Amino acid sequence: RVVVGGAGEPIAPVGRLSKPAVEGPQILQDGFFTLYLKAGWRAYRIENGTLICDHCAPPVAQTAHADAVSAELFRHRFEAIVREMGAMLERTATSTNIRERLDFSCGLLDSEGQLVVNAPHIPVHLGALGLCVREVANVLDLEAGDIAITNHPGFGGSHLPDVTLIAAVFSGAERIGYVANRAHHAEIGGRRPGSMPPDATRLAEEGTVIAPMYLFRNGQDRFREIADLLTSGPWPTRNLAHNLADLHAQAAAIRQGVTALQELARNYSVAVVRTHLQALMERSRQAFREALRRQPLAAAQAREELDDGSVIQIQVQREGDRFILDFSGTSPVHPGNLNATPAIVRSAVLYCLRLWTGADLPLNEGMLADVEFLIPEGCFLRPVFPADPANCPAVVGGNVETSQRLVDTVLKLFGIQAASQGTMNNLIFGDARFGYYETIAGGAGAGPDYDGASGLHTHMTNTAITDPEILERRYPVRLRRFAIRPGSGGMGRHRGGDGVIREFDFLAPLDLSLLTQRRKSGPYGWAGGDPGQPGRQTLFRAGQLHGEALDSSTALLVQPGDRLVIETPGGGGWGQSTLDPAAETGGGGRGNEIPSNSASPEEVTNPT
Repeated sequence: RVVVGGAGEPIAPVGRLSKPAVEGPQILQDGFFTLYLKAGWRAYRIENGTLICDHCAPPVAQTAHADAVSAELFRHRFEAIVREMGAMLERTATSTNIRERLDFSCGLLDSEGQLVVNAPHIPVHLGALGLCVREVANVLDLEAGDIAITNHPGFGGSHLPDVTLIAAVFSGAERIGYVANRAHHAEIGGRRPGSMPPDATRLAEEGTVIAPMYLFRNGQDRFREIADLLTSGPWPTRNLAHNLADLHAQAAAIRQGVTALQELARNYSVAVVRTHLQALMERSRQAFREALRRQPLAAAQAREELDDGSVIQIQVQREGDRFILDFSGTSPVHPGNLNATPAIVRSAVLYCLRLWTGADLPLNEGMLADVEFLIPEGCFLRPVFPADPANCPAVVGGNVETSQRLVDTVLKLFGIQAASQGTMNNLIFGDARFGYYETIAGGAGAGPDYDGASGLHTHMTNTAITDPEILERRYPVRLRRFAIRPGSGGMGRHRGGDGVIREFDFLAPLDLSLLTQRRKSGPYGWAGGDPGQPGRQTLFRAGQLHGEALDSSTALLVQPGDRLVIETPGGGGWGQSTLDPAAETGGGGRGNEIPSNSASPEEVTNPT
């Protein structure tokens, strides 16, 4: 038996001492245990064999100096905090989307709200957390015991299903930093089940809008106010129980992070913790500067088009250590739901910079310290959000689809990899009682010395996919097929990864939504490699032999016996696979046309 006491809390004797106390630091060992006794602790045995450990003095003071060893130790301590937050959220959540698909992210930020450390969760969430925390802190006074909540894209949010919780962490009256998490609620209202309506044109149509507010104030919860908000308006949530249960899980993860960071500050002092947070930011900043000096860019500008012709345009300027990204020439506000936000743009750029530098560092905003963003107001990467959600542009596709194409565009500037599938292949279905959501894997782009991976969630998404047993037990569908789509990756010296085929039978009347890209042209190859095949989706009505090709974004009603076949894009290839003298000249391969060996969607027939 081991009994432990805290500092200033001496343990009352529970028996006669059999051995004098020993003081740390030292290792205590016998045939049954090994115990490291830290400095400031003492241990002694009593006659029945119980070992009593007493924290009798504060630990040895640490200096506010980030040497290499202590810097690495603190990095892992910080990472442990956010990983433990994620583990708490995963095991306490209720919904399939969070518990099984792991569609959530956790981050640790410094006292100014700059993202410093994250768990390896969802890149499109993580890069936006810093801006979200700073925007919320500007409008809410976060004190000890407070937890803020928002999903508003005008305050650093991404799209409405992604709900963010934020808490400031204090040691006494001194703010150490912030902890935050963002989790995708598969149902939060809106015109269609699953809260990702492909036909939305206004933010209010996509679900309940939560402007920054307190979920907890001075430790007291305001779940009743949140419940009233989620069940009001023209399109309330279809599953309030899951919303509230998942918000409780998010709050539990926030408290886990607050307690862990406070404990770190108690053990090493606030000054030491702050020093190491800033040191980690500075390491990322220096990694970016070193990459900028040693690696030439592949291009000074890059352009990509979405399936409907909307353009993302980027020009790069370098001024010493400054890196200026100018998005002039990008299309105006999107009439549908593919509008993104500056937070999403930051997420995509931060992710690409980390790939480019190759630094073994957490995704943090130190890498953006020397980056300037010029995003014209009124383009579809920086729409204006009036106070009334009914007058705000729709954004649900901007987070999942535009973010992927932003990555493709930025990677063209760096020339480090062929394009991956460029979409999250969002599938949503439900009825008046529930909404189900998943993203589907595809092919990864090849690189200069590797083939692309097949059947992978790439770039801005990093979720799992629901297990067939859970899917079929909880929802009225049957998963008929889930397999690699052979030959869909682009050819080259290194082949692009193959996409997947995912095929559903519907067992009940359902409202179906698909929100995808890369259905008109395939992901580009690089250095002479071929593009990957574009994706496609085909609906077979019950009893019909021939299928109906579906658009990139579509919403429709399905009936029992209907079948949906989704084929996701392959990744682009790298380098010529022949002795073509034009090989290795850079650029996007032989163009993005549909390969000749790919049947058009109209030619697909119902598989037997």
